[in-house]
Amino acid sequence: MRRRVMIAGWLTLLLFPLLGWGVLRFFEDEPVALMLRCNLPIWVQLVAGASVGITMGYLARYIVTRAFMNNIENKYARVVAGLQLTPFSVIFLSFCAGFGEELFFRGAIQPLAGVWITAIAFVALHGYLSPTNWRLSIYGIFMVLAIALLGYMADEMGILAAAVAHMVIDIILFAHLREKGQNLVPVYSPFQRNTPQV
Repeated sequence: MRRRVMIAGWLTLLLFPLLGWGVLRFFEDEPVALMLRCNLPIWVQLVAGASVGITMGYLARYIVTRAFMNNIENKYARVVAGLQLTPFSVIFLSFCAGFGEELFFRGAIQPLAGVWITAIAFVALHGYLSPTNWRLSIYGIFMVLAIALLGYMADEMGILAAAVAHMVIDIILFAHLREKGQNLVPVYSPFQRNTPQV
């Protein structure tokens, strides 16, 4: 199963940027330059991305650990437990999502749709905006704000800053859910074979 998780990570890292390039190619003369825009030195983007990622990651963790979010936290912790992630795979998947998704959403979609539409679409596609689940939507609204901040970072600093921030947010949340999930019964994962849902 870990092999399947790794394959999913590689697909995210490789296919999302390729898809973004394909989208931009129809609208822009230099799609790669736009996707990989870099306005500030790399070291500044790394420091800013890590700082924003740590801040947003721990704020997101704070929200999901509130009592009213307990059922949602447990649900996602069970899903993560079902993935049987190692510390390395947490970092690897966070890297793949951070860079693959940022190159697609902030690199390719945002120049066409704008910061806010892209942020809302990103969070909605992740399933965090639900008209039938106000608790999940509270987290979703926070994530829209956090992802919009990453959008502005991509525009003002460079795509690397947004990708690093995204990666760090994911590491913090994955690590928390992995730890929490170790004490819970995992649910069926699409990466498992012949495992009944509990």
